[in-house]
Amino acid sequence: MAAGSAAYDSDLLRGNTDSLLLSLISEHRQIYGYRLIKEIEARSRGYFRFKEGTVYPALRKLENEGLVRGEWSKLPNGQERQYYTITKEGKGLLEKKLAMWQSFSCAMKLVLKRTEG
Repeated sequence: MAAGSAAYDSDLLRGNTDSLLLSLISEHRQIYGYRLIKEIEARSRGYFRFKEGTVYPALRKLENEGLVRGEWSKLPNGQERQYYTITKEGKGLLEKKLAMWQSFSCAMKLVLKRTEG
């Protein structure tokens, strides 16, 4: 966890896991599950530490909903890896979720802001 950061309640993250995954998949155009886990951990400076048991079921759900597409690829060493890309529907949902998050975050800051005086 990032130095000086308070731990978070998992309920705060539960509704936002899809947004994090869709955002990174969109940005990278094509990415595999383990790399998503490491990218989230690195970008959050260790604050978010997703486990495979969280990410892979979420990716399957996104795929079943038509928001991402998974495609298997064979690596030079013969190992297979599933790469994910975002669909048009996924991009549309991501835009909506980001707009909702911005509004929610702004409203929270307004309410929690200490008044001067």
